[in-house]
Amino acid sequence: MTSVMWFRRDLRIEDNIALSQAFEKSEKLILLFQVNPEQFLNNSMNHAAFFTSVLHLKKVIEEEGMHLQILFGDVKESFEQLKETVSDWSAIYFNQDEKGYGKKRDDEMRAFFKDNQIQVHSYLDHYLHGAYEIQNNAGDLYKVFTPYYNKWIELDKPTPIKVEIDSQKVVKEKLFEENEQKLEKLVEDAQLNIDYNPGTEAAKEQLKIFIEERLDDYKIGRDFPNQDKTSRLSQHLRTGEIGIRTVWAAVKAETSNESQQTFLKELGWRDFYHMVYAANPEQKDKPIKEQFAHIQWDNDEEQFEKWTQGKTGYPIVDAAMRQLNTLGWMHNRLRMIVASFLTKDLLIDWRKGEQYFQQMLTDYDPSNNIGGWQWAASTGTDAVPYFRIFNPTTQSEKYDKSGDFIREFVPELKAVKNKYIHAPEKMSQEEQKEVGVIIGEDYPHPIVNHSYARKRAISVYEESKDIKH
Repeated sequence: MTSVMWFRRDLRIEDNIALSQAFEKSEKLILLFQVNPEQFLNNSMNHAAFFTSVLHLKKVIEEEGMHLQILFGDVKESFEQLKETVSDWSAIYFNQDEKGYGKKRDDEMRAFFKDNQIQVHSYLDHYLHGAYEIQNNAGDLYKVFTPYYNKWIELDKPTPIKVEIDSQKVVKEKLFEENEQKLEKLVEDAQLNIDYNPGTEAAKEQLKIFIEERLDDYKIGRDFPNQDKTSRLSQHLRTGEIGIRTVWAAVKAETSNESQQTFLKELGWRDFYHMVYAANPEQKDKPIKEQFAHIQWDNDEEQFEKWTQGKTGYPIVDAAMRQLNTLGWMHNRLRMIVASFLTKDLLIDWRKGEQYFQQMLTDYDPSNNIGGWQWAASTGTDAVPYFRIFNPTTQSEKYDKSGDFIREFVPELKAVKNKYIHAPEKMSQEEQKEVGVIIGEDYPHPIVNHSYARKRAISVYEESKDIKH
């Protein structure tokens, strides 16, 4: 009898619960990845990066003397094709999803597997704790992070899983060669023109660098975009190229200090946002806070375009957006600044920003991204209060004091002196000529006055609160 290991966002052969169980319990095993074109985002660095990682996994599996089969097309039709091809297929192993598209797909496919007498073995693997594992004393899911975290941190964390690979069990014959060619063409056509380093070995090296060179400074250093003090593990965690248990165990083994505790707390936020999405399945399209369901967004398309291009006239916002467009990644402090600017200063619907990040981020994770956008827009659970609005200029002065980050990504401001780097429009015409930057020609005037925008946003949010729901 043949079993199937269905890879999803667990693109690794180490510390993988479903794969470990599949090898242990199967006589004959098919390793498989299913590509559903309906999920594609065109011109998306997000998907170009993800499928590059899938191809990398395929290569790693082949180097181990095994083979990764590729199904391509509608999920159900793909597995029907597999059943026709492999008539003795009787069991499937996978790491399940508890939210979003993945949960919907898993629910539908469980019915298919049952109808075809295929035993399902599914596991929770992508998070330290499942979405429904941590509840308050009344048996409800938490809505606020701090009490959630206080319970979360007290629980024992799972340890890395040993995978005993037996390549002799794996079906090496190419069952769907044309699908493998389709995947290769998909990655080729996507043209991922960024420095993207996929795979488990790259992830483990990144974890090692973080622990040895950055962890001790993490608590403070993580807020400064011109300092490379973040873990940069988000890309590998979203693909599952490294297991969350591996990351937890490695960091937990280090000397306990404030920076170590701060990073471990970030892993708590990761679990929290996963739980929030599971509890609020419509949160990608709907605000969690009902009182902000009727905000009168301005949604100026021209201003939105200037935001996406990094041409708002606010140097820290522009540098952040250009970092995103250039690298497919943005520093976390900057994610908060640009999200606040879009939703509060420009009064543009947070969903537009969330979708743009979905397209551009190589570390796009729906739970974290939606959670972060609803936090910034004050529409989510445990979100920033609606009247707390980041001032982009003071944020810039605080977190990029000397303007090094701005100059890196907004090169037209390279010659601007430190005293003007955060607000170059304050230069006199003589000073503009002196540094070769004419505001309004070489670099835009601010597209909105922050002081005015702040008052407008508070007023609009308060009007939404007053509408009867």
